[in-house]
Amino acid sequence: MATVRTSLDTAASAEKAWTVIRDIGAVHTRLAPGFVTDTRLEPGARIVTFVNGMVIREPIVTVDDEARRLVWSAEGGYATHYNASLQVSARADGGATVVWTADFLPDDVMPQLSRALEAGTRAMKQSLDKLAQPETLA
Repeated sequence: MATVRTSLDTAASAEKAWTVIRDIGAVHTRLAPGFVTDTRLEPGARIVTFVNGMVIREPIVTVDDEARRLVWSAEGGYATHYNASLQVSARADGGATVVWTADFLPDDVMPQLSRALEAGTRAMKQSLDKLAQPETLA
């Protein structure tokens, strides 16, 4: 089984980052807009549409508020098996680190999934960094 792991550091607090990540129905608006174009919830899962048009059903395994960890699997797409997690850790400087780990089969889809995780991580970093910016009064 192959594994891809990406991580990002953001100036957003762990609490703010986790609030966005745990909002499993708003991936397309809050967490990774531009990478994900639509998210629909159904009992126990979300249906995610990616920028390339791929639609994947993602059963939600756990939303662990104490560990700040989201775990899901995927049905459809490149892999015959896919299980992933996002975990948020607080940093001493007040920011957060987010680690995305994906385990999948077959191993030979690693190039496609590596590119997808890297693109998703860039989109998440952009969104999460915005949480740390001071709000302006209009």
